Amino acid sequence: MSFGAGVPTVQVADLKDEDFLLDVREDDEWQAGHAAGALHIPLSDFVARYGELTEAAPQDGRIAVICRSGGRSAQVTMYLAQQGVDAVNVDGGMQAWAAGGRPVVDAKGEPGFVL
Repeated sequence: MSFGAGVPTVQVADLKDEDFLLDVREDDEWQAGHAAGALHIPLSDFVARYGELTEAAPQDGRIAVICRSGGRSAQVTMYLAQQGVDAVNVDGGMQAWAAGGRPVVDAKGEPGFVL
């Protein structure tokens, strides 16, 4: 799936340990399974809750934005880039994350799944 020119993108395999992960999926998706340590701000609440991201994310680090497959996260990545933030869209989203063998946990910290 392509989102046009200008959306900075990263493959799951190329994520670095120091990358800050922002999950923009909805609550039910997050509760079923997410990357441990990710910040959760659903796309539907993102603009209103933008301050939470600026408080939590490192000032000089890259923000990797993730959703289920890459569409919603591409929108947020473009918004962040317009704000001057170093942000990248995680290509393939949580589906690629799980397929790449990266851990997925549920709301209780137990093994989860991508909804």
